[in-house]
Amino acid sequence: MTTDPIADYLTRIRNAIKANHRIVEVPASNLKKEITKVLYDKGFIQNYKFEDDMGKQGVIKIALKYNPMTKINAIQHLERISKPGLRRYANAESLPRVLNGLGIAILSTSRGVVTDKEARQENIGGEVLCYVY
Repeated sequence: MTTDPIADYLTRIRNAIKANHRIVEVPASNLKKEITKVLYDKGFIQNYKFEDDMGKQGVIKIALKYNPMTKINAIQHLERISKPGLRRYANAESLPRVLNGLGIAILSTSRGVVTDKEARQENIGGEVLCYVY
């Protein structure tokens, strides 16, 4: 049993990228599904599929996105920010900017899982889950 399932999710994706895998499977949860949707909407992954088994947790199958010419992955860096031992929160005025706006910060807010840009537009803050660029 992992104490930080989000860190496990991000580590599985990082490891699959380093091993040049096309598809990675991770155990499903509602928060992981929402993070996967954000990664897909922002163009960091090619596709995803939720498979729910009867009576089991289910899995998320994520198809990683590579450049067809250079074989470089769309995700260059994936970093967990808020950890179980030290939660990181940001209000609407102090939301982080990743790579001066080129990357995204994924936040868990009262209105769901959103990026830092969407949180700025809605003027809400929340827990900073991770940085992606």
